[in-house]
Amino acid sequence: MTDDEIRSLLTSTRTIAVVGISDRPERDSHRVAAYLKSAGYKIIPVNPGLTEVLGEKCWPTLRDVPEKIDLVDVFRRTEFVPPIVEDAIAVGAKAVWMQDGVNHADAAARARAAGLKVVVDDCTMRRHFQLVRSARRP
Repeated sequence: MTDDEIRSLLTSTRTIAVVGISDRPERDSHRVAAYLKSAGYKIIPVNPGLTEVLGEKCWPTLRDVPEKIDLVDVFRRTEFVPPIVEDAIAVGAKAVWMQDGVNHADAAARARAAGLKVVVDDCTMRRHFQLVRSARRP
């Protein structure tokens, strides 16, 4: 996706499900989710081993989340991405974002074919800061 497309995605997104989130503050998934929450997004933690992260109820899977999800932010190893993409499609998410180091071409193609926007091997926090937050400064 181009910078303009990513900016548009990030500015139209309200709710982000963070799949693979950790409750450990030193982990990237926790730091990125905390940043996104501070930037005004509704964060929905998804991790079957946790009950709460960043003051939000944590759900075992995307399919368990009872509310609308705009973007699915994936912090899982590449081999675990295909079923996450299938869940994202099933719940009607608008986009899938695979974080730094995560790039599954077949799953990305499946998501695009289902009409989802897809970002691979990139960081939502870094891109938000570059394209949205810094653009708001005078």
